[in-house]
Amino acid sequence: MISTNDMRPGQTLNLDGKLFTITYYQHVKPGKGHAFVKTKLKNVDSGAVVDRTFRADEKVELAVLDKREMQYLYKDDAGLVFMDSENYEQIHVDPEFLGESGKFLKDGTTCVVRTYRDQPVGADLPVSMILEITETEPGMKGDRVSGALKPATVETGAIVQVPLFLESGDKIRVDTRNGEYSSRG
Repeated sequence: MISTNDMRPGQTLNLDGKLFTITYYQHVKPGKGHAFVKTKLKNVDSGAVVDRTFRADEKVELAVLDKREMQYLYKDDAGLVFMDSENYEQIHVDPEFLGESGKFLKDGTTCVVRTYRDQPVGADLPVSMILEITETEPGMKGDRVSGALKPATVETGAIVQVPLFLESGDKIRVDTRNGEYSSRG
């Protein structure tokens, strides 16, 4: 248990049996009345963001998450299978925990898997990944019109907007947070 005065953005709370990550925190001390804490909390399971106000110095339960680097192996009916590289233990992770970045996941990728009481509650891909373009319209040399983009399918099946000069077989760096082309790989 921690005091609401000690809360900080990035911490995870266990409120009524559900996990919430603090995204915004403000301690308010009005001229009249008691001080209070305004927060924005993101539900770890659903991703929904809620506003919640606490009394100053109210006690809340802090959820301690274990973060482990794990390697992605494959996908099956139960979800995504990750392996701990230290003890070779395998766990299943719900694909929804990866959100939109999951479409860039390829075999052998090392991710950070967050667990709470040995249950996975999230997973984070590396910020950028190098992927090979498997299908796109042919490019032309010198076709470097500023800002002009075309769709390209990468090896994971995701579609990324890339500059006109890139061709099938080229490797590109993709930002997994927003799904955008960063540079040539």
